[in-house]
Amino acid sequence: MTKIVVIGNGMVGYKFCEKLVSQNSNRDFEITVFGEEPWPAYDRVHLSAYFSGSTADDLIMAPRSWYAENKIDLHTNEMIVQIDRDQKKIISHTGHDYDYDKLILATGSGAFVPPIKGVDKKGVFVYRTLEDLDAIIDYAKNAKKAAVIGGGLLGLEAAKAVIDMGLEAHVIEFAPRLMPRQLDEAGSNTLQAKLEDLGISIHLQKNTQNITGNGRINGLKFADDSELPVDMLIISAGIKPRDELAKDCGLDTAPRGGIIVNEFLQTKDENIFAIGEAASYQNMIYGLVAPGYEMATQVVNQLANEEVKPFMGFDMSTKLKLIGVDVGSFGDPFGEVEPSKPIVYENKNSGIYKRINVSLDGKRLLGGILVGDASAYNMLWQMTQNKMPLPPEPEDLILGARGGKEAVGAGVESLPEEAQICSCENVTKGSICSLIKNDGVTKVDEIKSCTKAGTGCGGCMPMVNDLLKHQLKAMGKTVKNVICEHFDYSRQELLDLVKVKKIKTYNELLDQYGQGDGCETCKPAVASILASTWNELITHQDTIQDTNDRYLANIQKGGSYSVVPRIPGGEITPEKLIVIGEVAKKYGLYTKITGGQRIDMFGARVDQLPDIWEELINAGFESGHAYGKSLRTIKSCVGSTWCRYGVQDSVSFAIQVEERYRGLRSPHKLKGAVSGCIRECAEAQSKDFGIIATEKGWNLYICGNGGSKPQHAQLLINDVDTETCLKFIDRFLMFYIRTAEPLTRTATWLNKLEGGLEYVRDVVVNDSLGIGEELEKEMEFMINTYACEWKEVVNTPHLRAKFKHFVNVDEEDPSLKFQEMRGQKIPASWG
Repeated sequence: MTKIVVIGNGMVGYKFCEKLVSQNSNRDFEITVFGEEPWPAYDRVHLSAYFSGSTADDLIMAPRSWYAENKIDLHTNEMIVQIDRDQKKIISHTGHDYDYDKLILATGSGAFVPPIKGVDKKGVFVYRTLEDLDAIIDYAKNAKKAAVIGGGLLGLEAAKAVIDMGLEAHVIEFAPRLMPRQLDEAGSNTLQAKLEDLGISIHLQKNTQNITGNGRINGLKFADDSELPVDMLIISAGIKPRDELAKDCGLDTAPRGGIIVNEFLQTKDENIFAIGEAASYQNMIYGLVAPGYEMATQVVNQLANEEVKPFMGFDMSTKLKLIGVDVGSFGDPFGEVEPSKPIVYENKNSGIYKRINVSLDGKRLLGGILVGDASAYNMLWQMTQNKMPLPPEPEDLILGARGGKEAVGAGVESLPEEAQICSCENVTKGSICSLIKNDGVTKVDEIKSCTKAGTGCGGCMPMVNDLLKHQLKAMGKTVKNVICEHFDYSRQELLDLVKVKKIKTYNELLDQYGQGDGCETCKPAVASILASTWNELITHQDTIQDTNDRYLANIQKGGSYSVVPRIPGGEITPEKLIVIGEVAKKYGLYTKITGGQRIDMFGARVDQLPDIWEELINAGFESGHAYGKSLRTIKSCVGSTWCRYGVQDSVSFAIQVEERYRGLRSPHKLKGAVSGCIRECAEAQSKDFGIIATEKGWNLYICGNGGSKPQHAQLLINDVDTETCLKFIDRFLMFYIRTAEPLTRTATWLNKLEGGLEYVRDVVVNDSLGIGEELEKEMEFMINTYACEWKEVVNTPHLRAKFKHFVNVDEEDPSLKFQEMRGQKIPASWG
């Protein structure tokens, strides 16, 4: 029986045990594992979830019972302090010694703490373990402003924790840009703008010299003599390999830290291996989980006498969501390894930056950077890794096919069988396809269970899902479009279940037709389904809503909220204008007339919202639903009432339409317009539904939108009277609500709908499915059950009580800061 001892019970140490157990069916190994922390191995990749509700149990990778069931002797809260290579034994801080035949050093890394004066003061923390997080959460209860030293991956994760705790957040970075190892200057600027919009202050090129305060931190002083007052500091400036045990027992370590290993992960002692962040291969420390898992796999293969693939380094491409912002960096992101030509797309308005580096001969993709939209990451990374040929116009890879062309070579079907789909677990396309074809696997969860794909960082899941759908289609099988892993149903199926079974809550739906605890994908999607079906107040189920829906207002830069009352058709009386002016003046709000013909008021604190709404409601206003996936506005021109070209009363009809569909919840926001003549001053053909007056009545257009990908609406029916026009809008909207995927605009829905406009016309106008009357009745129900959400909050004490910044006190948010511009307040600049 070979005695294997593993020092370190982090993610990589656990993965080593898991793989060894799975390959060692004969049980000819005796495995002992030591961990310094009180918990079994837990998921450090998703550590920030601890601040938004996840518990230690949620993050545990396997319970203690798993170790016992697999005959692994797990020692937690026990630190190994010495390795005796001559006697082949280790000694713990308790004085006990343990023999080994093979020793695995998975000691990981600790937080790197720069030598800053005052770093030992109270209120200074590192961001590394669950114990660190508990200490941070406890201290934050009496803090208002926190800084994070480090603008890399770890630092920005820590900044998310600060935001989740409700504190004012500052990020301090020594380099001239955020994430300098992954992003170029333009990509970093885009990320910075996104983070600043979320209320995070970014301080670049700052060298922290001193942490000030009398025993307790009260600020930071920088080398340029500038200062930043804060009452809490989190240091997340990088990692330092835990190589002290190896060094003390005579093993070689690298100049910058780490236990030196060869391509078989062996140290200079053939009986001792090092894996994960503790190992240094060719002077490189790998701080991602995927290379650690690959190291664990290759050591297990050697011990189990399986085929061994030497570790020759690892691709450090990465994709993640930083505080809600997609970021991807793959291959050679800066185009430095070999000569290349960059292709760049930058949209500062929408906060999207994409760069790909193409070889000089135009045949290969070498690397790239994605910020704001990383949906193409997996495919681009595959093209880089597998040296796949580029399409004739490489810019299609980041811009999409244009001018009616179809995308070339951009799907999973074009990947070679050996393409690595999951880098964490080294799962190839061929192995996944084989499972589907030969073992009858039909679900993503089954693929995860059989291959472990997606159980690491999770970044490969979109491609795993695409591969499953493609393979099943290729086999002639029906492919189910499920909403997420917690519901084995599409949005349309869930909507039908909600309606037929009269389900009114998320928990009820999850208990009957779902599994697990749900996620940030299915919760808001189900919230939308429930609202679209029962039209009940969303504040009764506020915890499953997005932030804007939860507080019935749009959160803005700096953390304040905007208030947008409904102004149907853009028509407003002088009395109501005066009220808006008085309210804005009383609460010090910035006011702006929008392109949707209404007035936005910006800069309200969350605790002020019900008071502002109450004054507006008393003046006859109601919620404008600017925060919801619902009807926003019906824009209009002045029509025949004032305009000499107008042929119909567009204002009256716009008001009728807006009041008819106000509050209607849908998969995405809805905008409409009514133009009084073909001069189209209301821009009706750029809306989800647009109405244009003719001499004979109205022309109805559907499925247009503006934004980053504008699309003209298409003519559904022409020259209909008012009643008929409304009937077809009723049917169109309810059919869209029934059949669209979550967060899908009407234009995208139509583009993907088989049969396109002609099919919609058959259903809506010709009633080819025989559901026209049913759709009309559903709309009638929505109209009859409408209630203003603002008014309900104002008049319901327990709902009104939820609108406060701090749960336990009635203080206002002290972090909100403003400055003046053109006689009005705007969020204060940072830096």
